[in-house]
Amino acid sequence: MVLRFLKSTRIVNHFLFPFIAMGLWSVHLLSPAEYPFFEGESRFLLFGQLYLLAGHSAMVQTALALVLLIFSGYLVQRLNVEYAFIRIRTLLPAPVFILLASGLTGMHTLHPVYPALLFLLLAVYRLFAAFDIRQPYPVAFDSGLLLGLGSLFYLNLITLLPATLIGLAILSRDTNWRELVIHVIGALLPWVFAFSYYFFFDKLDLLLQMLESCFLTRNNIILTDIPLLVYLGFVALLTLAGSFLIIRQYDEKKVSSRKYFVVLFLLFACSLLSLVLVPAVSREMLLVSAVPVTFLLCNYLVFLKSRFWSEFIFLLLAGLVIYMQFAG
Repeated sequence: MVLRFLKSTRIVNHFLFPFIAMGLWSVHLLSPAEYPFFEGESRFLLFGQLYLLAGHSAMVQTALALVLLIFSGYLVQRLNVEYAFIRIRTLLPAPVFILLASGLTGMHTLHPVYPALLFLLLAVYRLFAAFDIRQPYPVAFDSGLLLGLGSLFYLNLITLLPATLIGLAILSRDTNWRELVIHVIGALLPWVFAFSYYFFFDKLDLLLQMLESCFLTRNNIILTDIPLLVYLGFVALLTLAGSFLIIRQYDEKKVSSRKYFVVLFLLFACSLLSLVLVPAVSREMLLVSAVPVTFLLCNYLVFLKSRFWSEFIFLLLAGLVIYMQFAG
């Protein structure tokens, strides 16, 4: 009954998931803690300014992270409303995204990935507009620019650039080198301004040190967190089940839906590769991975034939997320 209610299009569901988020974060709102940043991470470019605004108050930092997550939930919902790649009208993506993100209890405080996630979702939203368009130059530039701006908050967001480049080629009607170059130019433009600023004020060495730190610092937090590994194992099983369903449905889906899901898969694959290949990437990248996984799980839960099993799986996920609030 819970899943049936959440996936409906009742007006109340537009406003329900922020309260779900606040409930799941209540433990950490009552006992907030700052994120254990490594050297240079909290001072990184645009995030450094946001971190200064939040001050050294753990409560403010946690509340700000929650607000950014809720805004991300609205963007996740808007993506599906606008492009309808889950071929049933549903408001399920937002609460599922909030559930998945809230299970990452180590991230219940301010981190560069939260503002970066907003820019990533805006970049994907803009990127999807390239579908079946010849010469989508404005779309290519805008989506690249948004991704580049997000990477000024969280450097390793730029590791998703190969996914957006390939996605642009898949979505546009007649792909040529121009839109790909324009996309890269858009992504690099914020960095041109950043390097120019630090060069002008003779702080280029500081910028290079932050880049090195935010890329090469070893940050293997996931492998030492047993509750998190159990949670991720369960989500991985659901992801596999959802993937098998998508494969079975692939020929039945509209061309646009197929391409949107392929782009989401590319984002998921790049986020996982960055976890493996980039030393500084850790559990924060799982928030990025949660975006494509959200749509995959929503498609799975909506189209699962057995109502009992869909309700049971959703309640099991919700129960595990609640457990993580006290175990993680």
